[in-house]
Amino acid sequence: MKKQISISEINIILVKPRDGLIGFASFILNGDFYMGSIAIFSKLDGNIRLLFPRKNNVDCFYPIRKEIGEYLERTIQKKLNNILTNNNNGNINTWREPPANSS
Repeated sequence: MKKQISISEINIILVKPRDGLIGFASFILNGDFYMGSIAIFSKLDGNIRLLFPRKNNVDCFYPIRKEIGEYLERTIQKKLNNILTNNNNGNINTWREPPANSS
């Protein structure tokens, strides 16, 4: 059985870079769940790494399957590249990633 995931309303807040941290992301997952406070770290190869929120040493949420985590990184990387290269006319809430099928 294939599960279809969709990510919409991606919002990225850039911060002054420090120790690789470049911003925070939030998005709506499958039109049902708000996922926020996801730290975005830059990697030496130019890609990003996502760090999902923790509170009192307890993970709040995170992708269980590797392919979902990679999909999230690719999707947020595209949005980040769009912001950094085009400045998206000052509006970072309008870009949407089409739904993807994942197994």
